[in-house]
Amino acid sequence: MSTENEGNEGTAAQAVPSVPSAPPVPAAAPEGTPASPPAPASPESSEGTATEQFQQAEQPSQQPQRSNDWPPPQPPQSQPAGTWPPPPAAVPTYAHGAGGDGGPVWGAPGQLQTPGAPRKRRGGGLVAAVAVAALVAGGIGGALGFWAADRNDNNSSDSTTVTASNPQVLKRDPGTVAGVAAKALPSVVTINAQSGDGEGGTGTGFVYDKEGHILTNNHVVASAANSGLLTATFSNGKKYDAEVVGRAQGYDVAVLKLKNAPSGLTPLALGNSDQVAVGDSTIAIGAPFGLSNTVTTGIISAKNRPVASGDGSGGSNSYMSALQTDASINPGNSGGPLLDARGAVIGINSAIQSTGSSAQSQAGSIGLGFAIPINQARNVAQQLIKTGQPVYPVIGATVTMDEQTAGAVISDQGSGGTPAVSPDGPAARAGLKAGDVITRFNDSVIDSGPTLIGEIWTHKPGDKVTLTYKRDGKVSTAEVTLGQRKGDN
Repeated sequence: MSTENEGNEGTAAQAVPSVPSAPPVPAAAPEGTPASPPAPASPESSEGTATEQFQQAEQPSQQPQRSNDWPPPQPPQSQPAGTWPPPPAAVPTYAHGAGGDGGPVWGAPGQLQTPGAPRKRRGGGLVAAVAVAALVAGGIGGALGFWAADRNDNNSSDSTTVTASNPQVLKRDPGTVAGVAAKALPSVVTINAQSGDGEGGTGTGFVYDKEGHILTNNHVVASAANSGLLTATFSNGKKYDAEVVGRAQGYDVAVLKLKNAPSGLTPLALGNSDQVAVGDSTIAIGAPFGLSNTVTTGIISAKNRPVASGDGSGGSNSYMSALQTDASINPGNSGGPLLDARGAVIGINSAIQSTGSSAQSQAGSIGLGFAIPINQARNVAQQLIKTGQPVYPVIGATVTMDEQTAGAVISDQGSGGTPAVSPDGPAARAGLKAGDVITRFNDSVIDSGPTLIGEIWTHKPGDKVTLTYKRDGKVSTAEVTLGQRKGDN
């Protein structure tokens, strides 16, 4: 509904008198009553123009006046003589819907107004005033809103929006992967090995001690061990030349020494691989396909996996009783640390199972990676740093490398026509002979020759072990004290 129409109605209503402009005149005066002189002009008569306007504007249609539209005059009771006609009733009957036609009630007058009495303001005026006030208030509010919005647009510096312009550095908990990686990465290096003819490859290593020794795989440095060039690059980009201190082909372990090693080197903490359990979390750091400082995660999938791998140069194979992990390991991860959830080294990443037929195929990870247990690698590193050559524990017997024999079969003869069981060696002293099938090494099941070698090399010379073997269908046990062999030749 338009508020303009409401205001106009209120203005017209104020001009309406509270009673009809003139009551109906009786046909004749009552008997015995003198004729009344003409009534003096009332102040209300001056409003005749307004009354006519009201009647023209407000009356819906002219209806013939009925006799019952106004009650017949009553004889005067307390009026003095000569005051005819008497004033009409305070509320005419039509105000209560007494009309004979039952028509709608409209314009019901209030109390009779006297010339000197102030007029009552009608409700229409109040409605109009409220409507005008609402319009004014709405206009002011809208103007203020527009002014404030425009001011904020023109003065962005006055905005109350709070922004984090200088967020605090987010610190990772030391036990998270991010925390472990951040602490370990400065102690991991990317190794570049170039042979004398310019060929080379990339691998990984890590700081073993404060003197600048770097622990890695033998097959990472084999091509440059004699006449090549070796460099080690830290995560901060600093590069150092390095040289080979010693390497063990059978263990696939090598130790380098940085030339002009910087001060303040932080060796990685070494864990205890014997205490590792299947399901433990693992973190691998390396340079897969040359992508330095790559961190991947997984778990220990299995322990004591027999793994045989070559160094890619046609040399002797290496054998390990490996930790298996599903952390993503690819070419270039070799020699890098396998960490536990605390950040301690539990293995050296060394081999992967891939769909390729050889290491040269550069096949990617399929979730089967293998690491040399750090307990074994630590012993080898100490030997290499001390003497420059490895020392291997042995049983003094040659076994076949066939993996389909359901055990480690002692050969009929050794290499070069030598006896398969060394005279006066550990196996000979324990009563073992050619043709015996070794099925257990302590509590570990032996299913092939490589498995037996891998288990033996997890021990030290002088350790006593129990061998279970079959001869002519009979199962027997023997206690053997491990001997030693120095060097790879």
